[in-house]
Amino acid sequence: MSSHNNTATANDPRQPSAAKPFVAPMVSPQDLPVDYSGFIAVILGVAGVMFRYKLCSWLALIFCAQSLSNMKNMENDLKQISMASMFAIMGLVTNYLGPARPGSKS
Repeated sequence: MSSHNNTATANDPRQPSAAKPFVAPMVSPQDLPVDYSGFIAVILGVAGVMFRYKLCSWLALIFCAQSLSNMKNMENDLKQISMASMFAIMGLVTNYLGPARPGSKS
């Protein structure tokens, strides 16, 4: 059995001396994929503020945290996340601390 392994390594066509480590190609910020969680956070934040839906504001805050943890482009993503988080926080403040809606019982 051991002679079989020796012949297999002797006939190995790969050349370890020619192997180079993989280097990822550089990608410009415009070519990065869209941050869907940040986009959804903005949409839900605006819906939470405009329509006064508590669930939309809470989901916007969760999507902001997800987008913050998966941030690839620091400058553009940070602007989008900060805008989405401001909408989410503004929606939560207006929902919980603002005047009650005319048709609500609480």
